[in-house]
Amino acid sequence: MSLRTLSNDSVHWYMQELTSRVVAQSGIPSDRYHLGKIILQSLKDAPDFVLQIDGATGQSESCGSVLERSVRCAQSLRRLGLKRGDVVMLLAPNHLDVTIPLYAALYLGIAVTAFTPTATINELQEIFAVTKPNIIFCQNEVASRAQLTLDNLNLNAHIITFDKSDDFCTFTDFMEQYGDDTPTKDFKCSDFDPEESIAFMLATSGTTGVPKIVAHSHKYFTIVMPYTWSRCKRFPTPTRLVFVCSPIQWSTAMYNFIRSPILRYTRLQTSVTMTREHACYLNNTYKPTYTILTPTMMAMFLVPADDSRDIFDLTCFELIMLCGLYVAQSLIDEVKAVSPKTEVLNIYGLSELSGLAFLGDNPAPGSCGKPMGCFQYRLMNIDTNQEIYKPNVPGELWIKGPCPAKGYYNNIEATKETFTKDGWLKTGDIFYRDEQWNFFYMDRIKLLIKGHYLAISPLEIEAVIRKHAGVSDVAVTSITHNKLGDLPVAFVVPRPGAQPSADEIKNLVRDSLGERKRLQGGVIFINSLPMTASSKVDRRKLKELALVLPRA
Repeated sequence: MSLRTLSNDSVHWYMQELTSRVVAQSGIPSDRYHLGKIILQSLKDAPDFVLQIDGATGQSESCGSVLERSVRCAQSLRRLGLKRGDVVMLLAPNHLDVTIPLYAALYLGIAVTAFTPTATINELQEIFAVTKPNIIFCQNEVASRAQLTLDNLNLNAHIITFDKSDDFCTFTDFMEQYGDDTPTKDFKCSDFDPEESIAFMLATSGTTGVPKIVAHSHKYFTIVMPYTWSRCKRFPTPTRLVFVCSPIQWSTAMYNFIRSPILRYTRLQTSVTMTREHACYLNNTYKPTYTILTPTMMAMFLVPADDSRDIFDLTCFELIMLCGLYVAQSLIDEVKAVSPKTEVLNIYGLSELSGLAFLGDNPAPGSCGKPMGCFQYRLMNIDTNQEIYKPNVPGELWIKGPCPAKGYYNNIEATKETFTKDGWLKTGDIFYRDEQWNFFYMDRIKLLIKGHYLAISPLEIEAVIRKHAGVSDVAVTSITHNKLGDLPVAFVVPRPGAQPSADEIKNLVRDSLGERKRLQGGVIFINSLPMTASSKVDRRKLKELALVLPRA
């Protein structure tokens, strides 16, 4: 058994030493949870360390440079009048400038949120209506849409463009106009209560498509953050190079942007769209050692390529985490087949949890891991709402964090619906655990297909269809029948060059799961599955397509 797969306390020893120095300087005990002060100290500790690389341009930046620029940005925000409780919105790709206002905001207790720069005015309007940003950092091509959105909502906010603009203040001009000459070494972060102050907010739609904004406090994230790295034993720099494949509005990117200066690892990111070809170039050029991917993206990396330059060399990775969607064991086996020394983990996480829900040592095949020390867990019977104590009995997963959750920003009703009065998060996901406390994901309650005879799990059917050699990806939804209830429909993405038939898919499901779970709604072959902005299968779009596309 490799020692690198065993959890240990190294990351907690490291964080204790780092945060103790922060408290010693300020004399404020709660500053051990102040993300701004922790990041500021971390940047000062290693000024020559390369913190970020833009793989699209080849440019890189050290902690010292990020320190100077983020402090100047924080000074500018202060002189502009922004303060704790205000909101910074980021609408930009992952270039080297995008985290500068992120760190500056954390220094001052200003909440940070992000969204896709390709958003339409209607999409921006939904997000702005909830977050009510006070200042927006974006690309010039987004600025006019952002301004129109603000006008439609009667909101006032400063718009700063990272690139050149004739109509808006640029990032360079903003720093020159509002920054002051105070030396970086004399800069002081704002003092505030890390438990009450929001650090960042993430847009999430779950399975409903209705945007909600999850808010996390400085204290919550600081406590939870180290547990993700409990399998590593070398700190700082637990791994050489982390490949950030997701945009900043995704939790996996936001978390890496915040954690990287604290744990001192280099980020490989890109300022252009992450196509398969570009990802392949970055991977094979820089040889990253750690990444978090969706199963869809991982499957894309594994697609056979005619040109050797488009073949992903996964052997450079020490650890790959797969999350965001159901992770089939067959996908993990495929990765292990081409890179046997890479540790590949099936991860379950939620934006509401600020990261992973499970980890642990040597999880059973197919499981999401074991309980983490920062959380409490319950499995609840979805009919009786009583706690389940026996193993191998499915129920809804409830999780309680280490300090009060902030819930959904400006959405009291959604917060009450998802969080109990005593702080338990009702995940809406069905799990069971075995005798060794390995937790296994079964399905999302809202996704269950309610047929005439029984509730059917889309994921159960999808797992069977994925076993077909000619299938690259699959998603199952349903159409409504006036007598039989919901009928399962499979959307199937064939592998390149393969031509699976509808009868093959139907027979595979019927023979594996029985007559009552057969694909009564049919099979639809499609080139790619519709995805949401957070790279999840767009289940609402699937239902719409099932009504208009021919079903075999």
